[in-house]
Amino acid sequence: MTQQELLAIKQRFGIIGQSPLLNRDIEIAVQVARTDLSVLVTGESGVGKENFPKIIHAFSARKHGPYFAVNCGAIPEGTIDSELFGHEKGAFTDAKNEHKGYFEIADNGTLFLDEVGELPMQTQVRLLRVLETGEFLRMGSSQVRKTNVRVVAATNLNMRQAIEDGRFREDLYYRLNTVEIRVPALRERKEDIPLLFRKFAVDFCNRYQMPPLSLNEEATRLLQESYWRGNIRQLKNLAEQIAVIELDHQINADTLRKYLPKEESQQGIVLRNPVQEQSGKDYSHEIGILYNMLMKTQQELRELKEELTNSVFSIGENEKSAPTAIIQTPIVTPDNTTARKQIEAEDIESSLRIEDAEIERIKRALEVSGGNRKVAAAKLDISERTLYRKIKEYGL
Repeated sequence: MTQQELLAIKQRFGIIGQSPLLNRDIEIAVQVARTDLSVLVTGESGVGKENFPKIIHAFSARKHGPYFAVNCGAIPEGTIDSELFGHEKGAFTDAKNEHKGYFEIADNGTLFLDEVGELPMQTQVRLLRVLETGEFLRMGSSQVRKTNVRVVAATNLNMRQAIEDGRFREDLYYRLNTVEIRVPALRERKEDIPLLFRKFAVDFCNRYQMPPLSLNEEATRLLQESYWRGNIRQLKNLAEQIAVIELDHQINADTLRKYLPKEESQQGIVLRNPVQEQSGKDYSHEIGILYNMLMKTQQELRELKEELTNSVFSIGENEKSAPTAIIQTPIVTPDNTTARKQIEAEDIESSLRIEDAEIERIKRALEVSGGNRKVAAAKLDISERTLYRKIKEYGL
């Protein structure tokens, strides 16, 4: 395949990079597309595995047929068989009508099974049968149906380990893995990291109407030497954070380090939170609940303060026409500065207590997330801008 042909494919499918490993994967995808062989796309999460089934479909004889992508890990175990193979009316409690599955509606097309390693064992048996014979049964039916579907699967699991653990059928693995395309991790294609970062930075700066963003030589080198456990997805998130948060868009290594996770070495061993290590629990859900309760309490206090202030003034304005018993009550007299100071003091004291609690929650979230502000903001259920503002406000 010529360089011009490779470049045209990359532009068509939004693929960025010049890595020989990446180029080889594209060449294999185009070559195998002419056949009807099953393909297994492997690689870590966030490397861009979803691009290769599209390439295979586009360069196959089925390109005018349907193409469906199914995330097997996102469909509940109780409904995955119905989604893939369909069901008859009355097959189960909520089956009020018959339903065509993906293997039926994707006939003469391509079906991309993402996260195929998450399929339950019962579904794996059904999948093996349809791959070998092209036949399947709807749930609740004894009528054998035929389909002509090209299956491309993807997984980020170690499939051999899953087979040893009894979580995946070995015969199905070999049936899916007629041809394997292994997508390289981002750390295996370091030469592409600056290109990808530049593309993401330009996109986000344009979206948020920010000035152009650039890295100096030291920052670029640090970017390439990082482990990138989350691969392209992590790099994209980092570019978005920097584009939005940093006021100076001439990025140096010190600025970049603030957005990179702490690692013990280039092997990607992430320092874990000691509280989580000792307890074995992740408190991110509890932190989110507590923070929401805190924000709600703070809002209620503000509203209560406004109501008290309004009631003091409204009663004071109607002092002459009000009943004597009410007028003689110290707290409702607008001239009673003691009552006002008492309300203000109590409000300030409550606000200070809430601020202390809020600071503690933010510190805890930052600690649990290893200092990653994007992750901490997600745990606190607030935006990154809000978290950044509060960090500056409290001097954290």
